[in-house]
This record gives sequence, structure tokens and C-alpha cells, in this order.
Amino acid sequence: MTRPPASDHAPAGPDTRTRAGFVAILGAPNAGKSTLLNALVGAHIAIVTPKVQTTRTRMTGIGMVGDTQIAFIDTPGIFLPKRRLDRAMVAAAWSALDSADAVVLVVDSERAAKAPNHVDPETAEIVAALKTRGVEAALVLNKIDLVARESLLAVTAAHDAAGRFAKVFMISARDGDGVGDLKAFLAAAMPPGPWLYPPDQLSDAPMRLLAAEITREQAFLRLHQELPYGLTVENERWEERDDGSARIDQVILVARETHKGMVVGKGGARIKAIGEAARHRIEDILGRRVHLFLHVKVKPDWMERSEHYREIGLDFQS
Repeated sequence: MTRPPASDHAPAGPDTRTRAGFVAILGAPNAGKSTLLNALVGAHIAIVTPKVQTTRTRMTGIGMVGDTQIAFIDTPGIFLPKRRLDRAMVAAAWSALDSADAVVLVVDSERAAKAPNHVDPETAEIVAALKTRGVEAALVLNKIDLVARESLLAVTAAHDAAGRFAKVFMISARDGDGVGDLKAFLAAAMPPGPWLYPPDQLSDAPMRLLAAEITREQAFLRLHQELPYGLTVENERWEERDDGSARIDQVILVARETHKGMVVGKGGARIKAIGEAARHRIEDILGRRVHLFLHVKVKPDWMERSEHYREIGLDFQS
């Protein structure tokens, strides 16, 4: 997956003082981490839906600021885990700190403004954990377009009192407001060194994983609150054709028979809509024609299958 060439991407070489590093993006579920990643990279590589816990694995997006390359690590939302999948997701989020040169804590400022002490409970746990680990993060108050200025100041003060932050940024990841300043700050924090990826690369995620994530995103968007958390998408077959197109067979796994009907929809209308939207997005990323075939299977134990965790980069033993 590549970005269009840009004139400010200087070539990495012996005479160029380049910088490169990793930024871990942490936060509670639905804080806007994936939306921020897409804004920082300048492309829609992380799936975004209104449903909580949409992000299930670490996704790396690659951004450029002049001679600096930044690998942004989008992580699952951190919350109190109850199931194996929950534990694996939270472990994946915290593990991003191991390779991070800088850390960003994204806060839903609207949710925080409504909390009794201006820090929502899930974020309070993250702030405390970062403080215990001695991590000084950049505090990013997201969704500022939904909050009055007085409330933003109260939210900032409450978070400052609770943790240790290098700097505070007020942004709207959806609109892009303030994202440029944040990106410049993070670029300055990256250590000197050669670039880690080609300058036109947007993500290090395998295309097969991105394709499955795209279909899962479209399923979530069209099912709204009708289908519980127990849905995932796996690739069954990927065939490169002689005419340059690709045939992709995917299976949507659900936990119950009743969920299958929800996904398929009346007369197959819903799964057709999911497939059409996903195909267009995959074609945009691949830059060529795609033949996408979707099937729905009931597999009650998919959350307990180690191969599924391995496929999306999660630790089954977490």
C-alpha cells in the first residue's frame, strides 16, 4: 500500500540526516485512535466504526514529515478485559510501548467532560498505568468540536493533575484540526537514523489482513447495534488472475445461527451491500479490479481458536 510521491520526501542516503521512529497511540475504546491514525498517515488504513472495540490488533501506519519517517502504531482500546479475546487485545495495546519512541494518549474529550471528575474511568486507569511505568505521553484531547472551551480547560487540568504529560494537544481527528501540530511535535521526537520503510509505503500490514479488516468494517457499519461483538472476517482464498485482477473469498464468522440471518439480510440484501462496499475499498487500495465473494458461517468457538489469533497478530496465551 503506497502513498503518492511528494516533493518533501527527501531521499534517505549517506548525506541526508534522516529521522525515524515509532509512536504508540493508546486510549480507551472509541476515543478516536484509528481516526487519528488515518489523519496522521493521510489515508484510510485503519477501520473506523461507531462500535466500541472495533480495533482488535495493532495496525501500523507510516507518515512522513520532511526527512522524518514516523511509524504510528494504532492499538486496541484499553479496557477491563473479560474474555480471552479482550485480554489479547489489551495485551497487544500495552506491548506497543516496548518499541515506542513516543507515546500518545488519545482522550474522548466529550466523554471526559461529562465524567464527574473530568476523567472517564477507563482513561483514568490508563493514565495511572502510564504514570506507574514512568511514561510521559503526549495528551491528545480529541473531538474538541463537540465540547465547550471551558469544559476543555477543565478536562486538561484534570488529566494534568492525574498524570505526567509532555504536551497537550486539542484536536478533531475527524476534521483534521490540530493534527498537523501534533504530527510536527512527534516528528521532532523521533531519533536520528535511516528510514524504516520505503518513503511511499503507508502501512506494514499484509494486504490480506487489510482486506479482511475492510470487510469487517463494512459489516459493522451496516449492522449498527444489531449484531453483538461476536463477528470476525477471515480470508479463505486469494487468487491472482492472469488479467491482473484478484479473486478473494472471505468468510464472515458469527457465533450464533440467529446472527447469520442478520448478516445475510432479507433476500441476501445486507451481505450484498457489505460485499459491494468492501470490494470498492479493496480495489482502491490495490489499484486494480477485485472479485470479492463473501460467505457466512456459524462457528460458536471462533474466539477460542488459536489460528484466528495468529492470523491477526494477537497472542492466544494472553
